[in-house]
Amino acid sequence: MRRVAVSGLLGTTVEFYDFLVYGTVAALVFGELFFPRADPAVGTIAAFGTFAAGYLARPIGGVLFGHFGDRLGRKSMLLLTMVLMGSGSFLIGLLPTYDAIGVWAPVLLVALRVVQGIAIGGEWGGAMLMVVEHAEHARGSRRGLWSSFTQLGAPLGSVLSAGVVTLVATLPDEQFRSWGWRVPFLLSIVLLGVGLFVRLKVAESPLFARAEREPVARPPIVEVLRRPKPVLLAACVGIGAFTAQSLLTSFMISYAVDEGYTRPQVLTAVTVASCVALVVLPAASALSDRVGRRPVVLAGAIASAALAFPVLALVDSGSPGLLILALALGHGVAQSTMYGPLGALLTEMFGTRVRYTGASLGYQGATLIGAGFSPLIAGSLLASFGGGSTPVSLLLCAGAAVTAVTVWRLRETHTDALDSPAAAPALEGTPR
Repeated sequence: MRRVAVSGLLGTTVEFYDFLVYGTVAALVFGELFFPRADPAVGTIAAFGTFAAGYLARPIGGVLFGHFGDRLGRKSMLLLTMVLMGSGSFLIGLLPTYDAIGVWAPVLLVALRVVQGIAIGGEWGGAMLMVVEHAEHARGSRRGLWSSFTQLGAPLGSVLSAGVVTLVATLPDEQFRSWGWRVPFLLSIVLLGVGLFVRLKVAESPLFARAEREPVARPPIVEVLRRPKPVLLAACVGIGAFTAQSLLTSFMISYAVDEGYTRPQVLTAVTVASCVALVVLPAASALSDRVGRRPVVLAGAIASAALAFPVLALVDSGSPGLLILALALGHGVAQSTMYGPLGALLTEMFGTRVRYTGASLGYQGATLIGAGFSPLIAGSLLASFGGGSTPVSLLLCAGAAVTAVTVWRLRETHTDALDSPAAAPALEGTPR
């Protein structure tokens, strides 16, 4: 179990490192390198547009890898997603800029971003299922805690990406723009080798091995969409966490730099917030094993809404110390409390033979709505209204409200069994 948990942690760390490096570098230099003929505001919006393209591709990856993961097994799909993700990131590091090849630069950038999105769309579901389905007790009280190892890949990947970008961001501006921004992407090839080495040593999910012997009449996506309510609820319950994650990490880098902070100051704040998340996230997941998934997610949503305006006020203060405090509270505490139990919660909402497809589609739908479009919307609103942090705070509140309302539509699942291979009982019994 420990080996599987570490595999989930390392694998998702590599994947999220690759995915989040893009968001960080896009906020800093992609506007001018790949969209140089636009004014600065439009260039930033265009850069975040390519950021959104990756999120648009994630549900496609969830359906594609979910189908084969539910039919052929979890392990083989996880190896393939990791190869695609690492290769896509490495190639972004080799891309010529607009000055070198013109319009082909942004076209290739979007194409590689879509490859990243498809890969990570299949990554999370497979990694989470491998951990939760390997858990010794289907009705045990530790599924949330074990699942937090996979969830920790997001803040740990954020720490690594912010740390590497912080180092290269200390280079003189000219060097950072010419070659420094490429370094974090090129390092992906090293992380890819480490991740593949670990994953090759993990056995297939025992729950899938048992369920594989059961006859299946329809493709998993058809089974899931025959009763769409669970997957819609799964998507909506995660919107608050992903809205907060996107606005308080990738978008905040661009926003805070525009407010006068230096790049190292902002990246340091993001790193500290991610370190706080490394503590809060497993604590929230473990708590959900004791009191249930719903109360913990709801507490995080309420905290996120309550902190939305104070957090942005701290950012607007111009103080680097208050910037760190703002991101530590908004991202490290409130967002992590919402995000921690999601892995176990979404896994428990679907039967074994459709779990990869159902959980992935719900999770990636939440990322698409909550994280994919939030920076684009926030950037557009700021450009339209001439600045001010109110639109960002309102978006944080809106995402938290969607999560809070959805939680009330779910019944508690933390004591449910996972070992039923049939999809229908889990799908019919999950939403209230």
